[in-house]
Amino acid sequence: MSLEEIGRAAEFLLVEDNPGDVRLTREALTESKVKNNLNVVGDGEEAMAFLKRQGKYAEAPRPDVILLDLNLPKKNGREVLEEIKADPSLKRIPVVIITSSEAEQDVLRTYDLHVNCYVNKPVDLEQFIKVVQSIETFWLTIVKLPSEIA
Repeated sequence: MSLEEIGRAAEFLLVEDNPGDVRLTREALTESKVKNNLNVVGDGEEAMAFLKRQGKYAEAPRPDVILLDLNLPKKNGREVLEEIKADPSLKRIPVVIITSSEAEQDVLRTYDLHVNCYVNKPVDLEQFIKVVQSIETFWLTIVKLPSEIA
């Protein structure tokens, strides 16, 4: 059963320190046909606090999909990914790396850490919006996601 069928908005967690990319992602998801909520944190430590519902994030919703940049302050995206996939309560949440890095070692390393997909951020505004909307369409309308209790 899809999120729309049960009447619940999709929950995204965007882990991104670039305000411009946050704005573009928010714009792309706002234009979407799928009801969604975008939660944003700006560094890796904050991402883990959100996911573990610690401190000011005690009431944070469990994300349906995590959009994770690699180049983050405090704790980089690779470290965050590794921590997510090592945690039995978080490892089933799909993680999409969305980054400007095209380095083959980044692609290989993140797949070794069990990322669900790796996407390069387009520099073109329209392409960036298309990429975010494609991620949303794929993960929220095509793929069957596990429930939190699964």
